[in-house]
Amino acid sequence: MKARILSWLILPLIVFTSAIAAPPPDAGWKRIDDGLHYGIFEVSAPHVVGKAKILVVRIDPGLYEFSLLAASELRPLAGSLTVRQWADKYRLLAAINAGMFQKDMKTNVGYMKNYAHINNPRLHRKYASVFAFNPVTAGGHPMIWDTDAKQLKQIISGYHTVIQNLRLIKRPGLNRWSPQEKRWSEAALGQDEEGNVLFIFSKSPLSMHDLGNILLGLPIGIACAQHLEGGSQASLYLRHRGVVIKEAGASDLVMAVNGDEDGFLPIPNVIGIKKRSSKP
Repeated sequence: MKARILSWLILPLIVFTSAIAAPPPDAGWKRIDDGLHYGIFEVSAPHVVGKAKILVVRIDPGLYEFSLLAASELRPLAGSLTVRQWADKYRLLAAINAGMFQKDMKTNVGYMKNYAHINNPRLHRKYASVFAFNPVTAGGHPMIWDTDAKQLKQIISGYHTVIQNLRLIKRPGLNRWSPQEKRWSEAALGQDEEGNVLFIFSKSPLSMHDLGNILLGLPIGIACAQHLEGGSQASLYLRHRGVVIKEAGASDLVMAVNGDEDGFLPIPNVIGIKKRSSKP
């Protein structure tokens, strides 16, 4: 963007001008560490008094590795932990829901595997978004795939870790959630045009159609996103280099009443990050 003239001061024979340059690419982001930033974006939204707050953590997959931690694999008898307990116990820098889960409090609603461990073998036809990482072939990167662009079986064969969830935004930036009246706090996973992975949290209860439109309008370059969890079990936690983020959800403006001091409820599956010791 060309610099634009903000003000001018005219004196005899001399004209002084001052210019403001275009905002830097990371305007609105706060640095936590190399390749790790967060932004808090306040926007007007339907049914929200004041402003809705959307928190986004941006993660460079070249500098951070992703992990799927599932109670069915790591804690088959002990069960679920809160997102903060998952992070503390397994030394994660940040963690977020891995997806909705079934009544057994362990099984993801869509397909889920982590190397040899299969949490849910079912290929869900209506769940059109897949987060895949730990590629079988060296040089690959974490990706959110649309299953109508790449077959789920192909994705499964190419990655050791695969998580299937409902789609919010299809590449390249198409809102795929129909308008509805239901609203909830939301934990979502996104990817931007540069390949960065986004942990997304909306404390304000929104319809998913409205949230999709809001995300597409934010200056975050989002290309795609999937729904992870809504309501009181939606959770996001980060603690690194003096920055602490604690976000627990609500449903229809009703907060969780059985959570810990920060409102976190136990959840069986989380996506976590750690700093890479070397580049992939």
